[in-house]
Amino acid sequence: MTFGVPEGVVGLAGPPGAGKSTLLATFATLRRPNAGALHVLGHDVAHTSGVRAARARIGYLPARFSRAEHMTAGEFVEYAAYYKRTSASAARAMVRRLDLAEAAGTELALLPPDVRLRAGLAAACVHEPDVLFLDDPFGELCAAAEPWPTGADGPGHQVLTSAMTELIPVLRTLAPAVMVTADATGTLTGWCDRLLTLARGRLTEQPTRSATARRGRTAADRRGADPAEPAPAPVPPKRRPARLTLPQMTLPSVPLPQMTRPRARRPPAGSATGV
Repeated sequence: MTFGVPEGVVGLAGPPGAGKSTLLATFATLRRPNAGALHVLGHDVAHTSGVRAARARIGYLPARFSRAEHMTAGEFVEYAAYYKRTSASAARAMVRRLDLAEAAGTELALLPPDVRLRAGLAAACVHEPDVLFLDDPFGELCAAAEPWPTGADGPGHQVLTSAMTELIPVLRTLAPAVMVTADATGTLTGWCDRLLTLARGRLTEQPTRSATARRGRTAADRRGADPAEPAPAPVPPKRRPARLTLPQMTLPSVPLPQMTRPRARRPPAGSATGV
């Protein structure tokens, strides 16, 4: 298959083991594709020069970064800035941008999941990347809410909803193109510009409510409608076809032997067949 990641937020949902982490690690040039071609920001990662040029403009946050739990939030961001060849002032600016000034001196292991995620986002975006890959960033938040009742009024659901409400607007401003994964489709529905599902080796595009809500609305509609006018009837969202194309395959040209049509034998002269 052939597909691209445009500008905006692209969500990729699928069950555990479907290959989401492997796909993002391949996009982040941490894995080499076994077949096919991979171009990241116009650079062919099959060559060493292309890998270096792409990595300078990529931000990547794995699902777990437990090896850095002994570091403080400020040290973690500063180390990422040093690794990305960025100044320490850029690291301090990113700490202030993500509201980590008070937690900069606290170890990552002692921070709550939402603050620890902010530290990871600051480290991944300290060099102002052009594309950002986030591998299940809300996994710890969902796991922290599981022991609580998961109903509409449960405290776990309220904590998860409140944390995601604060983090999603920040996440959308970190890079021009953001690709985020999750196990459940509901975690990404409603705020991603494009939503893809990966299951059993098949990639399928799903309709997104966020793109449908913006389509066909004017500036006056976004400011607010007149309460005296009746509300228009809801229009069902149109399912956009997945922009997947089959790879172009070219069969080798094999010269075939020249075959001639056999000529019918003429009967011998004087036989009864020719009369």
